Amino acid sequence: MSIFEATILGIIQGLSEFLPISSTAHLTIAGKFFGLINPDYPERWTAFIAVTQFGTLFSVLYYFSKDIFSISKNFFTDGFSFLKNPKSGLKEARLGWYLILGTLPIATVGLYFKKIIEGNLTKDFFVIGCALIILAIVLFLAEKISTHTRKIENANWIDALLIGIGQMFALIPGASRSGTTLTAGLFLGFARSDAARFSFLLSLPAVLASGMLELYQMKNFISEIGIANIFASIASSAIVGYFAIDFLIKYLKTHTTYIFIIYRIALGAILIFLFK
Repeated sequence: MSIFEATILGIIQGLSEFLPISSTAHLTIAGKFFGLINPDYPERWTAFIAVTQFGTLFSVLYYFSKDIFSISKNFFTDGFSFLKNPKSGLKEARLGWYLILGTLPIATVGLYFKKIIEGNLTKDFFVIGCALIILAIVLFLAEKISTHTRKIENANWIDALLIGIGQMFALIPGASRSGTTLTAGLFLGFARSDAARFSFLLSLPAVLASGMLELYQMKNFISEIGIANIFASIASSAIVGYFAIDFLIKYLKTHTTYIFIIYRIALGAILIFLFK
């Protein structure tokens, strides 16, 4: 892997992590185009993707720094009072518990199916293409059914759990973390931008945990990738990711997700047709 390839992969990660079009799908396409995915060691590509997500983690931390600080501060000062009396306590403390609750499904299932996720099946273009199309159809249904009126401040523990279950389906290559959580939020009646905001905040614990785990596990072959390449991919994904978040939040305030639905179906059809 060269610095140029690492930077391109980081840019792809930054763009596709937050847009509901699947970063795994686009990174896998790029990885196979550059000849970087070794079918004998598919777990190494999975590890690289997870570590590259540190860049988009930094994007979320910076973009939502005020929200994250407020949630963290009030969670530690008021979080246990909320457990005693759910009707009391600040909304930020409640949101802190909801983010923890929403992370449990993907954490549990991710560890259980870790070997499958790291295997060649999740790099299969037919699987990715099918997931792109199926999620596009489900997202279209969510757009039609949703009232688009609820705000993140009105979320409850059931919303958090259901959106967390939506995030769990992001383990399917081609599904998209932002896509599945955004879809779940729309089904629950949230406004598009609020569903996206909760989606990005919910990604923090899962991305941090998976990134740390994969970083530890890739220690034996990190020299093959190169420290400079890892930093290049993280830096480029962080910069591009910030602007992708800003774009999507503003875009969804006045637009539907139809453009992403059309794109997913087109890309999925191309992958299935070319690699069936």
